Amino acid sequence: MSATREYRKHLLRALNCLLLSTLLGTGLHAHGEALDEPLKPLPAPPTLDPKKVELGRRLFNEPRLSLNSSLSCASCHQLDKGGADGRATSPGFLGQPTRVNAPSVFNAALNFRQFWDGRAETLEAQIDSVVQSPIEMGNNWPNLLRTLSDDTTYRQSFGELYPDGVTTANVQNALASYEKTLLSSNSRFDQYLQGNTEVLSLDEKHGYQRFKDYGCIACHQGVNIGGNMFQKFGVMGDYFTARGNPTEADLGRFLITGDEQDRNVFKVPSLRNVALTAPYFHDGSAQTLEQAVEVMFKYQLGRLPNPLDTSLIVKFLKTLTGEQQDPPL
Repeated sequence: MSATREYRKHLLRALNCLLLSTLLGTGLHAHGEALDEPLKPLPAPPTLDPKKVELGRRLFNEPRLSLNSSLSCASCHQLDKGGADGRATSPGFLGQPTRVNAPSVFNAALNFRQFWDGRAETLEAQIDSVVQSPIEMGNNWPNLLRTLSDDTTYRQSFGELYPDGVTTANVQNALASYEKTLLSSNSRFDQYLQGNTEVLSLDEKHGYQRFKDYGCIACHQGVNIGGNMFQKFGVMGDYFTARGNPTEADLGRFLITGDEQDRNVFKVPSLRNVALTAPYFHDGSAQTLEQAVEVMFKYQLGRLPNPLDTSLIVKFLKTLTGEQQDPPL
């Protein structure tokens, strides 16, 4: 009887392991066979004119884009910090704080809109807004074009690449070309999706399963794991009253549309490289991933945060970190 009971125990354990393998994709896929998952790995970078990309790289790091030559795009979007700057809000060209947290520049080209409130539909429109922002770069296009045209190197580079030389559209095109190459490929999660099921630990796979089971994936979806829809911040509770000190920026998309349904509505951020881009949310109020996940549980899902679930989901989120560097030309 004892032997039979022991046999049944081992059999049950084996069946549980097999079931877990089926759910989490461990060992049941041929090595290298892509998994059939709702999330997909990042695409390959687009094929672009390398000279335009290089010009865009120079412009991205050019402080003369700001009125007083104090800020470049790279000031707030630091590639060695996940494409952000580690601050709740960033200093503008006169040192005054911006209204919202700087999002990562990595994979921004894959977002369906730019800015937290989604007011820009393209990278070019986003660049236009930042250059002329009275808080961020404080510049204007006629002044910036004169500055670039007075620089022999820039004038020659634009002349070689664009028939009409230094123009607003061409500056935006060069910058956007560079930003389109900033894809943080080869994260461990992408490797997992591509069929390397052993690259994630069991806890990380459990975290991904919980991410799906609890419905996080309903908003953080698509190839960018976010960045492709708008959502109200505080679906299941009043986050802003609980946080206190409301600001105009908390109104989100309402500031653009004036539609009451857009009050406190924001673009859902991409979760790629999220482990590198603290603090979190448009207001930079969550200092850690754990805090951010707990806020999401409470105000978006209407659930009490469970320490184990939080820990597992955070472990999964850390697998979304890709390669953070300038792409080779």
